[in-house]
Amino acid sequence: MKAITITKYVKKTLLLSLSMMTIGAMAQDDEEKSPFSLSGSIDGYFRTTGMDAGLGTTATPTSFANQTGFALGMANIIGSYEGASTGAVVDLVFGPRGTEATFNNDILNGVINQAYAYWNVSDKTTLTVGRFNTWVGYEVIAPAANFNYSVSYLFSNGPFSHIGAKADFTLSDDVSLMLAITNPWDTNDISTSGIYALGGQLGVYGQYLNVYYDGGGQGGLGFEIDYTGGFDVSEDFFLGINAAYNDNSETETGFYGVALYPQLSTSDSFAIGLRGEYFQPTADAFDPEGVTAITLTGSYTKENLIIKPELRLDSSDGLFLDGDGAPSDSLASFLIAAIFSFD
Repeated sequence: MKAITITKYVKKTLLLSLSMMTIGAMAQDDEEKSPFSLSGSIDGYFRTTGMDAGLGTTATPTSFANQTGFALGMANIIGSYEGASTGAVVDLVFGPRGTEATFNNDILNGVINQAYAYWNVSDKTTLTVGRFNTWVGYEVIAPAANFNYSVSYLFSNGPFSHIGAKADFTLSDDVSLMLAITNPWDTNDISTSGIYALGGQLGVYGQYLNVYYDGGGQGGLGFEIDYTGGFDVSEDFFLGINAAYNDNSETETGFYGVALYPQLSTSDSFAIGLRGEYFQPTADAFDPEGVTAITLTGSYTKENLIIKPELRLDSSDGLFLDGDGAPSDSLASFLIAAIFSFD
């Protein structure tokens, strides 16, 4: 399983901009910025399900933020060098969220989230090689860039990161195209099978159609098509949308689902948002039940600190256990998270 909801921003643009922020001038000219930059975040949370001491299920079948009591998320440190036309980014993660995001199977015990070099061939074309976070899905690994603190089923069951090469093309002010060739999903170090994955993203006026294909063999994900977008309903109200379909012909499994992200800003420092999701696994061998998850999150910002109280209700026929260990159709949880970002 892999693991703001981006309000008015595309997640890939946000992550890249975070990695390119500068930390001050190093040259004698005060207006000249250093090519080096450093940014990152730390986060932790308290979570309860009301039956933490019983025999019931306390974790949702999604990634991250599944501990009860006080827990650490991760420390995230992003260093970058930006030259005239080339550069590099190293994104390091430490802690449970980072370990789960990297599957703890890379060098340094899963510390490297991203490590890539890029070349701005022109003002409309960028080539990137290395390890980079996925273009598929609405949410991201770093909690500072999501509106909800816990993550969705769609995000948890898709890819997290890829190692390979990609090319980004700016076709116009409102249209973009990305093409990629990578190792198969969940094969972040090497591809021993001789099979590689293909992917792409078409962006049109802030709406993104994402595709990924690796054939489904050797533990691959198979084929996934994903729509990520949203609309400013008003100056203070944003509606985000994510829908995806996945099919793995090798394992005869897959899924489909949709998630809506209405978010309302009530002031410069506070916003409230809801994630309503329906997720349906598919398989020829059995008929799994779908999952409905409703997540209500508040977001209060004070300088670089974000406080997020969150109430979540997951429902599915017999998927969970109650406090006596008997099958239950639902799981309710409450958490409050603190996220500090720096640049």
